[in-house]
Amino acid sequence: MKKRLSRFMPLFLSFVLIFPAFTKAEENKPVEQVTAERPLTQKTVQLRVDLRHLWNEHAFWTEKFVVSSIAGLEDQKQVLARLLKNQDDFGNAIKPFYGEDAGNKLAQLLRGHILIAGKVVTAAKSGNQADLKKYNAEWFKNADDITNFLTAANPNYNKKELNDMMYMHLKLITDGVVAKLKKDWNANITALDNNQEHLMHMSDFLAEGIIKQFPNKF
Repeated sequence: MKKRLSRFMPLFLSFVLIFPAFTKAEENKPVEQVTAERPLTQKTVQLRVDLRHLWNEHAFWTEKFVVSSIAGLEDQKQVLARLLKNQDDFGNAIKPFYGEDAGNKLAQLLRGHILIAGKVVTAAKSGNQADLKKYNAEWFKNADDITNFLTAANPNYNKKELNDMMYMHLKLITDGVVAKLKKDWNANITALDNNQEHLMHMSDFLAEGIIKQFPNKF
């Protein structure tokens, strides 16, 4: 993984420098101003790169999982296992800051995010409206739980803003699923592009909060 990250470091670094995070500014300042006032160090850049890498994987393997589920492909079990590993990787990524138990808890919540998503997709594919409504409610409740967990761990995260980001992520996944079921491939591509861009914004939002909470580590 380190070799892969080092190979893409120049690209990620240029992206971080040119496109600062679109997120809640500390002390009501624009994030561009916050980023400019806080010197970039190797550790701050590495955190941004690492989190963006994980969220990019999240977007990629979620899409693979949705495709496998809708098409009934033979690789569903393997793709799901790889996607769930991504959630464990997120948990491991915060352990240096919040500890073992918190990292495991985040991984558990994110695994729920994926497993419930699978039930939502199955219900949508079968046209079972009762199950779709049930699992969709569970999915948004899980998003609330993730928001509550992260904002309790880090007071720098604005709860409403993070919750809106989580809801938008679910909406964009749903947009992609609906487009696939309708075979509206252009709409599907748009949803995928929008979701990936959104996740990059959310990744930088989360990184900025960690950097602010633990300045001595950076």
